Amino acid sequence: MTGERRPLADRPLTEPHPSRLPPEHPDRQRILAAHAAALAAGEAGYADPGTGLFVLTAAFLAHRGTCCTRGCRHCPYTDR
Repeated sequence: MTGERRPLADRPLTEPHPSRLPPEHPDRQRILAAHAAALAAGEAGYADPGTGLFVLTAAFLAHRGTCCTRGCRHCPYTDR
């Protein structure tokens, strides 16, 4: 599958768009901490604290160079 080329969003890779991880999400702080730890370690992703599912980091997605348009939590391309 070929992704869609888009410019990176105008926000730090540490901050997901609110539509992908709303401020009121009950696990927001734990998710952001897990994401930050994965970013600092240079890892591709982390285990979601609530579900255990693997979630890709914004840095990994940015390095890939294209948006897959699947609604990734840490999509570095979306402004919506």
